[in-house]
Amino acid sequence: MSSYAEMAAIRLGFGLSPHLTPPADAGRFAASVAAAGPGGPDAVTLDRVRAWQDRGLDLGAAARAGDDGARDRDVAYRRRLGGVYRATIQDRFARAVDEPSGFGERLVGFWADHFTVTGGTVYWNLMTEAFVQDAIRPNLNGRFADMLLAAETHPAMVRYLDQDRSVGPNSVRARRNPDRILGLNENLAREMIELHSLGVGADYSQQDVTQLAELLTGLAYHPRHPGVFRPVQAEPGAETVLGVSYGGRKASLDDIRGVIADLARHPATARHIARKMAVHFVADDPPQPLVDRLAAVFDETGGDLGAMNLALAQAPELGQQFRQKMRQPFEFLVAAMRSLGVDGRQVRALKPGQLQRLLLQPMTAMGQAWGNPAGPDGWPEAQAAWASPQGLAMRITWALSAPAVLADPLPDARVFLRTALGDTASEALSWAVPRAESQAEGVALVLASADFNRR
Repeated sequence: MSSYAEMAAIRLGFGLSPHLTPPADAGRFAASVAAAGPGGPDAVTLDRVRAWQDRGLDLGAAARAGDDGARDRDVAYRRRLGGVYRATIQDRFARAVDEPSGFGERLVGFWADHFTVTGGTVYWNLMTEAFVQDAIRPNLNGRFADMLLAAETHPAMVRYLDQDRSVGPNSVRARRNPDRILGLNENLAREMIELHSLGVGADYSQQDVTQLAELLTGLAYHPRHPGVFRPVQAEPGAETVLGVSYGGRKASLDDIRGVIADLARHPATARHIARKMAVHFVADDPPQPLVDRLAAVFDETGGDLGAMNLALAQAPELGQQFRQKMRQPFEFLVAAMRSLGVDGRQVRALKPGQLQRLLLQPMTAMGQAWGNPAGPDGWPEAQAAWASPQGLAMRITWALSAPAVLADPLPDARVFLRTALGDTASEALSWAVPRAESQAEGVALVLASADFNRR
């Protein structure tokens, strides 16, 4: 029988490591989430991205004006910022590899996926990292309402869901431009209700979505304008969402804060968030008693995510439903590096070509291109999404080739079996690994096994 520490490290974190000791009980496991807070002074934040964008606007304008030197400087500037973004990716891997429990970094991934945003250009790629630093990491143990507000009003979300193109039909801007097509965009309003708070099956109407979209007009971002609210494009008057009236006076961000606070404490939101956490951490079809307990904690604490983390860490279903989830590609790669004894310093030292060959290209081939889920609902949870023939073949290929590059010398396969899986290894795998023809094959057997790929 495995210990709580082993079971929780596999289920709630990124697995075991020869250099790390996971917390021994649920209380300390939940407390470890604090280690996944915002980065240090070099972290990529909105203020830094805004400054980079401002400089880029100057370079772009000079280049368009025919300044050949500005063109070259613009290319070099973007290349340098591409290196900054690459370093943020390595930092995400490194923090996950180094965190003793792994729970905090798993929650970073969970919430960043719940509030999916994507980039595209180097500036907006960096903005997606700023989103994680500004909206996700500071709120892992805080109130869901605070995370919801920070996420919905962040420039990364405003841009991703086209909110900055949404203009109130009777706004000052629309009246000043009667010949331009300036319409209402419902993307953010819909996803705020359907994906981020109440859930698809909740009791709301299309009218609620439209009214919320009107209330959200005014949310917009430009690197040279302060804040994220433009009164000139906000729809005047009051809007009614789920039976509650908001606004009616001078348009401001306070009206948006009010509706987000109400959405955050709605009973449907408690049920939606509870189920989503249970699906991600426990089983594709989680036990209803677990969902009910998590929803009750959310309700009783006013959406205290620290209390939710503790309730999840204490859940007996973690052990009862052991290995009911397939590790997603990022989780698989981090778990593999941890088990091989790779640390964050080594991850951060990877050269650009190594990062591509060892992590990003394999991750894409496994079905999870970094920072690029197909839609605002994020990455799928179902096992079938990650157990495709191509994806599994890439995991096997990686298990056969990458460990020798990352860990030199390779560990003894029999020791590695214990290191990677503790007391959770199956009888069949425990029989097969000592009989492998080489250490490399034995290590690959562990990493490619169902025991390792499921949590």
